[in-house]
Amino acid sequence: MSSSLRIRILISGLVGIVVATLAAVVLPAGPAAAHGNVTGPASRNYGCYERWGSKFQDPAMATADPMCWQAWQADPNTMWNWNGLFREGVAGNHQAAIPDGQLCSGGRTQGGRYNSLDAVGNWTPAPVGNTFNVRLFDGASHGADYIRVYVTKPGFDPVTTALKWSDLELVSQIGDTPAARWDAVTGGVQIDLPVALSGRTGRAMVYTIWQASHADQSYYFCSDVAFGGTSTPPVTTPPVTPPVSTSPTASPTTPAPPATGACSATYAVSSSWQGGYQGEVKVTAGSAAVKGWTVSLAYPGSQTIQQGWNATVAASGSTVTATNAGYNGALAAGASTTFGFIASGASAVPVATCNATV
Repeated sequence: MSSSLRIRILISGLVGIVVATLAAVVLPAGPAAAHGNVTGPASRNYGCYERWGSKFQDPAMATADPMCWQAWQADPNTMWNWNGLFREGVAGNHQAAIPDGQLCSGGRTQGGRYNSLDAVGNWTPAPVGNTFNVRLFDGASHGADYIRVYVTKPGFDPVTTALKWSDLELVSQIGDTPAARWDAVTGGVQIDLPVALSGRTGRAMVYTIWQASHADQSYYFCSDVAFGGTSTPPVTTPPVTPPVSTSPTASPTTPAPPATGACSATYAVSSSWQGGYQGEVKVTAGSAAVKGWTVSLAYPGSQTIQQGWNATVAASGSTVTATNAGYNGALAAGASTTFGFIASGASAVPVATCNATV
């Protein structure tokens, strides 16, 4: 064999290797759509796919969008393969399943495929106003047992701080919502959850938990936002049905007293698991408007509160006290609001009392 022929064969082989290598990193035409993602405000991986999916090898990304760049370099599957960003068998106890600092990766699920989403840095934020909608796309039309939307508390800086459960406040949620009640779109269904805040400025994160209905699968999405954009009118959401309790017994409730006083409080356990439960309280103004409210829950034994939302919730011995948030203290006559909390231990029926500022 001549030397020139050997060189041509060698070159041909090298070209084949290069072509095969390039083919291995070419992304599919669209994201894997068996499940879903938060498309607005875009989750970290959906936003990176949206901005760079057609040019993910462009070196300009390293300076124009460095957090997306590090995520693409870590594992391109993170951006288009959404199917694995979930945990099974959590039974509602998300804090126990996912450690602080790992909320965006679902507790480093799927062997660490999504770990880059936990990286602290200057992720590209979506501009939002103090009212906006969170849009969840469901490519498999699973529907939801529930969807919960959290926003980080004022003062949290996602550019320098890893996300912890204690940084979050629950700002919107819906319960059992079959896919038939979502909006039909190309490739699946989608649903909007309204968020209404007040006085927020600067950077924040939105954290969405989607409990899909087809199995005990909990999906987790981090979105970066910058308050100061245009507000979106709240959408009309389907009627809320509380999540089904994981406890074998019915959820205990306290009967609602007649709303003849300044305010009344109705307590229920919306879900429970071994070692903890979620309590929810409905506060209703009486025959006159109120400017603020405080609810006391007297339990038969001591309580430990892990997290509260829509109120400042604290426990002292056997008494849990909740004071309204800045946005839900003022209630018109007969109007209602709700707050909730997660507590350790076994659920029990407390005596609920409500005091209002008129």
